[in-house]
Amino acid sequence: MAVYTEVTDEDLALFLGAYDLGPVKSLKGIAEGVENSNYLLRTEGGTFILTLYEKRVNEADLPFFLGLMQHLAAHGLVCPQPVPNRAGQALGRIAGRPAVLVTFLEGMSVRRPTAAHCAMVGEALARLHLAGADFNMRRANSLALSGWSELFETARARADEIAPGLAALIAAEIDSLNRAWPRDLPEGIIHADLFPDNVFFLGGQLSGLIDFYFACTDAFAYDAAICLNAWCFEQDTSFNVTKAHAFLDGYARVRPFTRAELEAFPTLARGASLRFLLTRLVDWLNVPAGAMVRPKDPMEYVKKLRFHQHAVSMRDYGWQS
Repeated sequence: MAVYTEVTDEDLALFLGAYDLGPVKSLKGIAEGVENSNYLLRTEGGTFILTLYEKRVNEADLPFFLGLMQHLAAHGLVCPQPVPNRAGQALGRIAGRPAVLVTFLEGMSVRRPTAAHCAMVGEALARLHLAGADFNMRRANSLALSGWSELFETARARADEIAPGLAALIAAEIDSLNRAWPRDLPEGIIHADLFPDNVFFLGGQLSGLIDFYFACTDAFAYDAAICLNAWCFEQDTSFNVTKAHAFLDGYARVRPFTRAELEAFPTLARGASLRFLLTRLVDWLNVPAGAMVRPKDPMEYVKKLRFHQHAVSMRDYGWQS
């Protein structure tokens, strides 16, 4: 989450005129994240998140995202729900941007996840994968392997401003993954961005998942690799094998991995590292002037990538089965 587009009092009044939520009590920008403009909105009718869609979100994809959240909630996953206006429409416009109100979830994200947190996230991710099995919409992964070369070209010329040799490292990794990327793995709806700031906990238990705006149809094990990268490295980027085992075991208790998924996992983990290295690199080099956003360090994912480059089997991730 972040704020790129300022919402004026006039903008908000015009947008909320289509709802029956009562007078506005407060509107506060949320600085976390990097993709869309997000505000915490409090009215007499309740507390909501107002999201204005920016950057990589294609407006044509919004019915997929909103429908998916409704579908997952109907299958028992706690996630934000779009709030329809009086005309029954969830999607509107504000300040020239597509926008939606969603319900506010209680809970907090954790800054220092424990192995217990990782186990709960693994279980929740597997439940999400199973719950999406009968969702009747598909969306191609716009940030899949096929798009990484094009994304890299937007930053190649300046990549070495971040670290000498970074451009060469990325180019070599894209070539390697293009040769090694696994095909025909089990797939379906994935979250594709289940970082700690997108998972809430309350009373020691996982209380909800948020931010489904990268959700798409792709390999389940790739989604697990994204999560492992996000949850199982320490702040100094050292790998925590105890957390990794807890995460993988939690996932497998709900949806067991296939042999092909286990064999492909080190390659998928490298790809997941490269995907976030690339988007962080592009964001780091292109923060709009005046935007209330904190870009994330791309070098964190260089270090994670190097770990995965040396992994040869699931034993390197604490998985013994």
